Amino acid sequence: MKLLKTLLATALVAASLLPAAHAQERTIKFAFQNQKDHPQAQGAQKFADLVAAKTNGRIAVKLFPGGTLGGDLQTVSALQGGTVEMTVLNAGILSAQAKEFGIYDFPFLFATPQEADAVTDGPFGKKLLEKLQAKNLVGLGYWELGFRNLTNSKRPITKAEDIAGLKIRVIQSPIYIDMFNALGANAVPMPFPELYTAMEQKAVDGQENPFSTILSSKFAEVQKYLTVTRHMYNPQAVIVSKKFWDSLNPADQKALTDAMAEATTFQRGVSRVQANVALEDLKKAGMQVSEFSPAELDKLRAKVKPVVEKHSEKVGAETVKEVYATLAKLRGGK
Repeated sequence: MKLLKTLLATALVAASLLPAAHAQERTIKFAFQNQKDHPQAQGAQKFADLVAAKTNGRIAVKLFPGGTLGGDLQTVSALQGGTVEMTVLNAGILSAQAKEFGIYDFPFLFATPQEADAVTDGPFGKKLLEKLQAKNLVGLGYWELGFRNLTNSKRPITKAEDIAGLKIRVIQSPIYIDMFNALGANAVPMPFPELYTAMEQKAVDGQENPFSTILSSKFAEVQKYLTVTRHMYNPQAVIVSKKFWDSLNPADQKALTDAMAEATTFQRGVSRVQANVALEDLKKAGMQVSEFSPAELDKLRAKVKPVVEKHSEKVGAETVKEVYATLAKLRGGK
């Protein structure tokens, strides 16, 4: 009888442990827009490897590159609904969730990636990520997409006026639409997964993205002209579903947070090295590359100044003041 009770007790303990252990085995669906060889995807793979190591394989991160689960806006909705666990996207797109994120898309805001790091990793960037919790999202940090440049299939662009009349695909964000309309183009908002086909079929004349994105997405196949404008720098927000996050125990939350910190350093490094390599590869692929003179860049800045003023009102005076004060301090008070 005593032996039977001992065996029964052991069985009950084992049975109670099995569901708990099983409950901690998770799969994170990590969706993003760029292809698997892009720095964005390399950062995601690094994160996946780190999470597997830190959780002894209990949490697996499965990557969904190339917009296979939909465009950015669709993916954010999926995170909020809990059907997708994780994504990385241009931080400015999150202005639909918290208006202050819109400042990340201000034209010519950042002069260097290091300036962007200082803002996003500092109190301002952290404060914005915290605002996402009210929208059923959790911000883990910021990666980099890089400086955006303009391509088209019609003509070389060497001065600001050359942009006029071109149909340019832009991110589904008001400031992108306003910026390219201000430059005289016809801005066409469109999800990224639809872009290649739209250019191939001449539904749009061009688009704007960092060199690495242009290369990995094979845009050189359907675009002949590349203009180095560096008109925007994109920090990317890495976010997870709050529903999923809240289901994790504190130890697993810490594992993901630590993995993100390491993956961020890696991803930014890869992105910055590959930007210059990608430009050279695009030249080899046959793209004709032109650069704006300082005077023409000044014309661009003048044309988009009303757009900056308009969106400064939208994101709020205090937000604009805080970011520009940080940048002024970084630039030695100039």
